[in-house]
This record gives sequence, structure tokens and C-alpha cells, in this order.
Amino acid sequence: MNYLKRISFLLIIGSVLFACTSKSGSQQNSEEATAKKPNIIFILVDDLGYGDIGCFGQEKIQTPAIDQLAEEGMRFTQSYAGNAVCAPCRSTLMQGLHPGHARVRSNAYKDYREALQEGDYTVAMMLKEAGYKTGLFGKWGLALHNQYGIPNKMGFDEFFGYLNQRHAHNQYPEFLYHNEERVYFPKNGTHYMIENYKGEQTYDENGICQPIGIDDPLKAKYAFDVYCEKSLEFVRESKDNPFFLYLAYTPPHGAYVVPELGIYNSKDWSLSHKVYAAMITRVDSEIGKLMQLLKELNIDENTLVIFASDNGNTDGNAKEGEIPTKIFFNDESPRAGQKGDILDGAFHVPAIARWPKHIQPAQESDHIWAMWDFLPTAAEIVGVEAPSSTDGISILPTLLGQTKKQQIHEFLYWEYHAEQAVRMGNWYGYKNKKGKLEIYDLEKNPEQDKDLSAEFPGIAKKIDEIMKTEHTPSDAFPGPEESDEEFKQRMIKQGVPERPKNVADF
Repeated sequence: MNYLKRISFLLIIGSVLFACTSKSGSQQNSEEATAKKPNIIFILVDDLGYGDIGCFGQEKIQTPAIDQLAEEGMRFTQSYAGNAVCAPCRSTLMQGLHPGHARVRSNAYKDYREALQEGDYTVAMMLKEAGYKTGLFGKWGLALHNQYGIPNKMGFDEFFGYLNQRHAHNQYPEFLYHNEERVYFPKNGTHYMIENYKGEQTYDENGICQPIGIDDPLKAKYAFDVYCEKSLEFVRESKDNPFFLYLAYTPPHGAYVVPELGIYNSKDWSLSHKVYAAMITRVDSEIGKLMQLLKELNIDENTLVIFASDNGNTDGNAKEGEIPTKIFFNDESPRAGQKGDILDGAFHVPAIARWPKHIQPAQESDHIWAMWDFLPTAAEIVGVEAPSSTDGISILPTLLGQTKKQQIHEFLYWEYHAEQAVRMGNWYGYKNKKGKLEIYDLEKNPEQDKDLSAEFPGIAKKIDEIMKTEHTPSDAFPGPEESDEEFKQRMIKQGVPERPKNVADF
């Protein structure tokens, strides 16, 4: 009897040990599966011109790290920003919605800045729910400190940078935000005063900037350098878990100032051109540091990096009497349009994606996509379902070289300052505030100065229908063909209170 009891006891102990071992193995497999989820980094550069980087034709500005991204990955020639200026572009990127549906549709309206609100859903929220650690470093632009939609309430575990894009015009600010707290930089002196940071900065014979209002430039804090350093700390701390890193770089957006001119100091160029080039090369250098860190941490091959600019062509910073920056650097989109307007070049931006062993090196794609495609792409990569409301289409098949599986947009839609635009194949439609519609053939007429609406009434009608269907009314911005007074009356009827003048609140 004792023998049987002993055997039974051993069998029970064995079963328990087996169960524990099996459970441990299951947990280990789960952890391994989580660890295998790729890290995702989205680098959004502020006001970078279509041709400001070497892999997109630039010959004067040095961008070796970005060019290497293209050499090791895929270069997109038909990628589009979410809108024509900062804030509404970022809204489309975060929400996966085009400008007719996204919350923020302009930087401001009558000195009021709209913000993301409770109930809005972002790609950061989605990835956090999927087990990702999430970080934002740079410019948010989708809420002020006293509005709901700050980064930490919109899915980001960590934020370091600017909230208000006007604040981001100051490269040596009085403070930046770390999550909801202000981090002050007393050595930046009084440079934060508008007359100082918008003033003419000087550089010594060694190309070192002497910013107005700063006693010792070597002790001052250039915001870009600070939040880039913090972003690398985030990567180091997150290396053992999947992470989403959103790098919303502020240079080369003005104010045009850089700590040192570097390799451009000895160039026979105007100072403004040296500064512009040095700002872009400084961005490139930080990307180089990031890529080197990924290799050092042995997470390089499991990290998808996407790089893009936040809006189309800009005039840069040439002074009166100088050769315009866009001419000097020959950096414009091949199609007409500028930041802040609504022709194709306002949205057409450079983009690159790199993901070793998934994206084949040295690829070029003419797939047409826009920033609202990022959310569903990220969803497919991590194996979760994107919200049904998204206007985006995953570009993962294109990234993986599975072009036959790639869904194609029937159209891309934008609205900005109550004007509308549609890209449909090679057709581009533009409707002004008064409701006049023009259509252009982008391939034959990239200048977009030959209206073909009379010759192709069927195309014009279809584009017009898209414009009517895709716009949803906003309670913060007037809609197409809606006057300021009509908008005001609509808000009164809806019971929307008058908005505060918060455009300069930081």
C-alpha cells in the first residue's frame, strides 16, 4: 500500500512539474512572439523640400545617412503629405483619416488652434494596445498644454518636445515639454523673445552661431539636439520590447538658425543658403546616429524605418536680393504647388522605407499613397485590425514587393482653407473657395495651368462628386464654399461656443 501511495505521489508531482514546465514554455513562446514584433519608427521632417536630399536629386546638400536609407530600402516617388501645412498633416498621420474627416484641418482659424479630442483614435493608441512602447520626440502640433489632445492622452508613453508649432519656430526655446512638465533652459537667455529668434543671427569665422539674447552659445540648448538625445535614450530603454518611435523633427523649418555651419562654412554661398543646408545635414547626422544605435543594440533588422516630409515645396530662407533657395538648390517637386496652397506640389513629398530582409534594397516605387495610409499599414504589420473608419490602405504589400496584392486608392482627397483637391490616377482636380472646379493632367501638364474640365466633363463630374462626398463638416473650420459669416451662424445654430484666441499659447 505504501508503495502504491509513493507511486501516486510521484505521478502527481510529475504532473505538476510538467504543467509548470508547459506553462513556462507557453509564456516563453508568448514573450518570443511579442519580441519578434518589429519596431516601427516614423521620421517626419518639417518643411523638407522634395529635392533637398541626395537620393531625390540634391547635389549641394550632403545627406549620406538618408541616402543610405534609400540604398538599403525603398524610395517612393509618388508619396503624399496629409495636408499643405504642419498641424493638419499630422492629424491625418496620427488618425489615419484624410483631411475631409480628420479632426485638425488647418494650423488655426481666427487665432484658434483646434486639438485632438477625447474619443479620437490614433496610431499610437493602436500600437500601445498591441503591446508597443510608444514615444514622440519633436513637434506635436495637435494640442496645447490646456487642451485634451496632448500626446500622453493620445497613446504616447513618453513625449519630449514642442506642443505648439509656433513655439517650434524657436530653435533655442525657453523650455520644452517632457510629458506634461516643462523643462527650462536658462542658458538660452532671452532668445525666446520673438524679436530675438526672428532677428538676423550671426556666425563667427568658424561658423559657430551667436544667437541673439544668448550669452554663451556653447552652453545654450538647441532644441533639436536635446530631443534627439532623448529619443536615443528611449530606444535604449525600449530595446527589449517592441516600440513605436515617432520622430517629428523640426529643422529645416524656420526660424533658420543652426549651432554651426559645419562643412558649409567655407562655401562661397550666401549665409542663408549655408544655414539651410547645415540644418538639413544636421537632421541627416541625427538619423545616422539613430541607425548606428539600432545596429549596436542588434535590433536593426527588426525595425521598420519610414522617412517623409510633412508638406510640399517651400521657399526656404533666402534673403531679399539673394537667389531663392528653391532655385539655388533646385529642390522643388516636379509638379507645381507650394506649402500652403492646394496644387499637387503642396502635398507631393519625398519618402523612404527601410526594413532589412523585408524590403529589398535599392527599390523605387511609384505607388501612390498618403500619410493616412500609415495607420492601416502599421495595423497589418503588427497583426491587428485597423479601425473601419480609416481612409487609408495598407502599403505593406508594396513594402514586401508583393505589388499584385496591393490595393490602390481610387483617389486621394485634400481640403485646406475651404479649398479642395483630388488626385485620381493622373488627373488632378482643384476647386477654389467659390466652387470653381478645374482639372489637370499631371503627366502631360505638371505645371497645372491648363484646365481640361470643358474637354473632359465626365472626369470633372466624377471629381466634383468625390469632393462633395468626402467632406464632412467641422465645428472648428469653415467648409468649402462656406463664408466666415455662414460658418459663424452654423456654430450658433449648433450651440458651439465662441472659440478662445489661443494661437500663441504654449
